[in-house]
Order: sequence, then structure tokens, then C-alpha cells
Amino acid sequence: MKIALIGYGKMGKAIESYAVQRGHEVAVKIDSSTLLKDTDLSQCDIAIEFTRPELAVDHILHCISIGIPIVVGTTAWKERLNEVEAAVSQQKGSVLYASNFSIGVNLFFAINKELARIMAPYKEYKASIEEIHHTQKVDAPSGTAVTIAEGILEENKNYTHWELTHDPSKVEEQNLAVIAKREDSVPGTHLVQYTSDIDTISFEHVAHNRDGFALGAVIAAEWLGNKKGLFTMHDVLKINL
Repeated sequence: MKIALIGYGKMGKAIESYAVQRGHEVAVKIDSSTLLKDTDLSQCDIAIEFTRPELAVDHILHCISIGIPIVVGTTAWKERLNEVEAAVSQQKGSVLYASNFSIGVNLFFAINKELARIMAPYKEYKASIEEIHHTQKVDAPSGTAVTIAEGILEENKNYTHWELTHDPSKVEEQNLAVIAKREDSVPGTHLVQYTSDIDTISFEHVAHNRDGFALGAVIAAEWLGNKKGLFTMHDVLKINL
């Protein structure tokens, strides 16, 4: 494949490394000094996008309009998902998006939903989510934490909303507490806890580096190929959520 990298920061460079290792060519690199609409993508088979929430949807819609399949790793833009869905349907676009491309994290999502279902009858256990990322991450909570929260809300009807907080003890009973921390050189850590007066049940995903995200994005691009439609990493990994 000939790949256009939309976003050429640390993640873009990690994706490039894995793409080349797997026999692909990065034909176009678009960084913050370049506008996508001014870039010729005609030589590219697919685009991989890791930029900023306020840019992502415009990038997606542009790629759909010119017939370039796109894999999207940027998060915090899903309030415009209906707009993307409409464009995919009307223009027969190819879009694959995920809050996290790591295979381990997507397995974590599946475990999270199953545990939420099991814990739902036990109201004495209060659920919470904590995520830690590097200080350069612009959105909080992370898209991964939001996906985890959505999984719990779907399976455990004791909660109606998730709430970003610094103090879980101050969150109303029907709200799911989400804590976001920013620390130097942390690729990504996500912790789910169920705490009662007697004990705590917890499980955690710790990313050691960006490699899992980058490799997963390349695998997703390989899978998307010439498929038409709107897909997620669950489709790639065939995880039934």
C-alpha cells in the first residue's frame, strides 16, 4: 500500500516505522505546516489520520470526497459521527475509526463489558475509571477511557452518565467517575475499579510504548483495503461487543 500519513508527530513516525517494516510505502506525510486540502493524495491507496479533534472530521470528509479510504486514530470528535455516517453512506466512503488501535486494549474493552455485566447486580460496588497519559495529550478523558465508560454504562444500568472528576467520592451515585491524569512520558494507562466497604476489584491496561497503537493502525489499514462502509477495530479483530 501507498499510505498518506495525516499527522506526522510521534505517533505518525511510529506508524511509518511499522508500515515500512510490513512492506508498505509512506507516500505522503502531512504535518501541522501543511493543509490536507492542498495536498495531492492521488498516488495514495489509503490515509491514516492522527491529528487533533477539531481537525479530524474535516480530514475524514475530505478523504471520503476524493475516494481515499481513511483510518482515524484521533479521538473526541464523535459528536459529529452522524455527519461522517451520512457522508460514508451518500458517497460510498471507507472509514475505520477507533478510540485505540492496540489489540490488547480492544481485548480489554471486551473484558470490561463482561465484568460490568457481572458486577451490575452488586450495587455495593462503586465503579470508577482512571486514565493516565503523557502531558502532550490534548483531550481528557482519553477516547479509550470514554469507550471503557460507555461499555460499563451499556452493561450496568446502575449508572446513567460518566462524569470527569478529581474526586470520585463527590460524584452522584448514578454517575460513573472518570479520573484523568497527565504525567510526563506515560504512553497510556487505564484502570477500572469496583470498590465496596469490604474490598476492591480492579483490572488495568498499561501501554509500555506507542508500538501497540501504531502497529494496530497499520493492521487496520491493511484490513480496510477496498471495503466500503464505516468500521471500527472490533470489525478488524472480530470481537463481539
